[in-house]
Amino acid sequence: MRQRLKYHFEPGKGWMNDPNGLIFYKGYYHAFFQHNPKAPKWDTMHWGHAISKDMLHWEEQKIALYPDMPYENDGGCFSGSAIEKDGRLYLFYTSVSHELGQTQSVAYSDDGINFTKYENNPVIDHYPIDGCKDFRDPKVIKYQDKYLMVVGSKGKQFGRVLLYYSDDLLNWEYSGVLFEDTAYTDTIECPDLFFLDDKYVLMYSKIGCSMSATQFVIGTFDGQIFYEEYRVSPEMGPQFYAPQTFMAEDGRRIMIGWFYDWKLKPGKDDIYAGALSLPRELELSGDHILAKPIREADGLRVSEDENVTVLPDIDSGKKVIVTGTTEGDIEYCCNLHNIWIYRDGIGLEVFINNGECVISARMEK
Repeated sequence: MRQRLKYHFEPGKGWMNDPNGLIFYKGYYHAFFQHNPKAPKWDTMHWGHAISKDMLHWEEQKIALYPDMPYENDGGCFSGSAIEKDGRLYLFYTSVSHELGQTQSVAYSDDGINFTKYENNPVIDHYPIDGCKDFRDPKVIKYQDKYLMVVGSKGKQFGRVLLYYSDDLLNWEYSGVLFEDTAYTDTIECPDLFFLDDKYVLMYSKIGCSMSATQFVIGTFDGQIFYEEYRVSPEMGPQFYAPQTFMAEDGRRIMIGWFYDWKLKPGKDDIYAGALSLPRELELSGDHILAKPIREADGLRVSEDENVTVLPDIDSGKKVIVTGTTEGDIEYCCNLHNIWIYRDGIGLEVFINNGECVISARMEK
């Protein structure tokens, strides 16, 4: 059995993928996650749960959501998000059943540990008339005096993000298609809409992409329409997928992703698989999003690593090469200002130029 990572959360046993319900609530950072507690492989999904004071040292809690309802009898409790209202914590998730397919449901808690599923679940029991059966991963945010939900889906040709609104978190109305990616033909997963500096950012994941699987679209938003201005993909991966953002206690916009990928296989003696990435602080800088490691992790930075090389490049100045990854050698050419390296066992995260580019890789070979 391989050695555990030290400051990247891994489950005690079983499988984990997408981080869900990231939130600061009642003095703790909460990270829920897709979880199969029985084996280190994907299967019927539960919501695992961990808490932390600093986003680096996590304590696993009891399972938050079990697939124990008829509307969860075919796949369980898929990905979603968390929001606080009047001191109560609400978890929104995709419930999957034979009868209804992918629907959206909610559970709530007054202590952040014990959750009760809403008696009238699912709160959205069918995809919209202009949608399709791929209908998942609700992210709920507060916008002015109402609540908005973005859901990943796809149209006849391209990936889509759908928009719903509510006054009370329990009764939802369909607003329409918020965004369609005409450069991507599969289902959009894990969408997230958030305010960053003076812009809105629509972030989502592209299933099946081994590199740069997370897209950031920057623009403006008026409550119904998102106006795209430009796109960036600072996260190269290959082991970075399905990130979600939330507000830290001090107002920073924090992002955490899945530090693994679908092609990786646990060793024969491993009893767990999957991890959370090092949390990032997001900033807008010109036409870039910077994904910086959280300041709490500054003391974990190393000055060099055997898998990271910097060489001269005729066109751009420097070439950063990360070797030994599951995708082979990864190169990034730039006018290099700084490079921050974080090595945690087999896990390697390289932040280039204040997080203008991030390479996250697990040395599994």
